[in-house]
Amino acid sequence: QVQLVESGGGLVQPGGSLRLSCAASGSIFSIYTMAWYRQAPGNERELVAGVTSGASATYVDSVKGRFTISRDNAKNTMYLQMNSLKPEDTAVYYCNAVVRPVGSQNFRAYWGQGTQVTVSS
Repeated sequence: QVQLVESGGGLVQPGGSLRLSCAASGSIFSIYTMAWYRQAPGNERELVAGVTSGASATYVDSVKGRFTISRDNAKNTMYLQMNSLKPEDTAVYYCNAVVRPVGSQNFRAYWGQGTQVTVSS
């Protein structure tokens, strides 16, 4: 089994910063892509940022220049540094990883349980 555990969410004032972490553990042979998604009440889940095993990153337009995604392949951990936070960034943030489990020839997607980020004064 593969588990993803997020941490680092919380309440922050507009203009503040937070750093999210996602640690993958379990029977992992390799991880292809890792990504952060978010879902605000009444909205669909959206991709925020993604990063490949080669550190190639992509971002949704609304967070470009404010968020930075990174990963530590040795630790199977991904990070999201969020700066200049806005109230519209408020959402539950989910970690996603495309993983090849030990003993499998196939990759499959796994999700974390989510961490709440609230931006409010």
